[in-house]
Formats: sequence, C-alpha cells, structure tokens
Amino acid sequence: MASLKISDQITKELESMMIEGLLKPGDRLPPERELAERFSVSRPSLREAIQNLKAKGMVISRQGGGNYISDNLGSDLRDPLLQALSEHDEFRYDLLEFRDALEGISTYYAAIRSTDQDKEKLTKAYEDLVQAHNMRLPELEAKKDAAFHLTIAECAHNAVMLHTMRALFQMLSQSIKANLNYLFQHSEAREMVMQQHTSIYNAIMSGDGNVAKLAIHEHLSYVEDILLEVSRLESRRQRALKQANLLL
Repeated sequence: MASLKISDQITKELESMMIEGLLKPGDRLPPERELAERFSVSRPSLREAIQNLKAKGMVISRQGGGNYISDNLGSDLRDPLLQALSEHDEFRYDLLEFRDALEGISTYYAAIRSTDQDKEKLTKAYEDLVQAHNMRLPELEAKKDAAFHLTIAECAHNAVMLHTMRALFQMLSQSIKANLNYLFQHSEAREMVMQQHTSIYNAIMSGDGNVAKLAIHEHLSYVEDILLEVSRLESRRQRALKQANLLL
C-alpha cells in the first residue's frame, strides 16, 4: 500500500484533533507558520491539507483572514424534529432517560480519565455554574448548566460520547432551561440540584468513577421526580378549575 502524501497525513492529524475535541467548532486554526513548525512540514503541504479540510466542509475561511473550524461540525443531530422534542413536555422524560444512560458512562470515564488540564476546565465550568446560580438568572444558569455537562463529556476522552453530547447541546440547553423553569417554582428543589452538581463535580475531581456515575444518576432521577410532581400538581389545579367553572 502506498504511503500517504504529507498533506494527507496532516489532514488526518487535524481531523484527529477535531474528533478528540482539541479543536472545537468555531475555533480559529493556529497561524500557518506555527502549524508547519508543529508538524515539521513545509507550508505548501500544510496549505494543501487545509484545502482538503475546506473541501470536506470541516474548515472555513472568514472575512478578515484566518481559517476556522466549521461551526456546524458534528451537528447532524441538530435536526428540527429533534429540536422539537425538547419543546414538548411529553418527551421530556425520554430525554432524561437518554441522558441518564449517556451521561452515566461519560461521568464515570471523566472521573477515571480526566487529566489535570481537564480538571482545570471542569473547575472553571463548575464555578461559572455556581456564579450563574447565585445570580438567579434562569437563562444564564441553564446555559452554564449545559456547559458543565458538556465539559464532563470532554473529560471522558471518548470521541463518540463527546460528539453525541456536542451535537445535542442545543437541545440539551433547551431541555435544561425548561426543567429549571419548573424547578424555580420550588426553591428547595433548585438548591438541591445545585448540591447535586457539587457532588458530581467532587466525585470527578476525586477520581471515583462509581460515585460519579451514581451522583449523575441521582441528579437526573431527582429532576425527573420533581417534574412529575409539578405535572401532577398542575393536573390537579386544572381539574379544580374545571370543577369550579361547572359550579358557576
């Protein structure tokens, strides 16, 4: 089998960096000179590799100069029908079940595989979430909540899990926002969820995979229980209103 051209080798190296999450959607590629030195190749070979990635839709050029990782990279799951799922209450529990399965294993691996650099990223995501929680801004808290969970997936060092979570990020954000709107009706539930995030964070930082997996399961199960209770209360309220109207 013929060996790969140098430009094709560089293409594969850059693709691997994207798959592993080292280069993320929207990131600007380092300057050509820096990349050429990193890969110990000529700049023409590097340019050819970047052209390969542009042809695949993985890299784009922007006005003002510079090459960027495509914002749409890994977005195949951002289908309008999938987005609609997060807006329909009857499917909210399906998403929670899916998250329990996916995030349970990603949290386990995050605990046993995360590097010091990963833990720094996770700490920043956790501190951002705490700050948003203290500010009591639902939209901001939902965004930071989703970012915290996505960072956990990055720490798991499993490319398939990471890109599944990343592709579902928008739907995840919408779902968390809807969940928090319910939770904000119960101050004790909101505080409990924050405590659960702290438990998840601490378990990952301590490197205990089993405790981390249990912590995420308890968190998502608790959210589901609260949503079911809120739904039951709303159903009772609606019945009471109907009965009251009948008596008028």
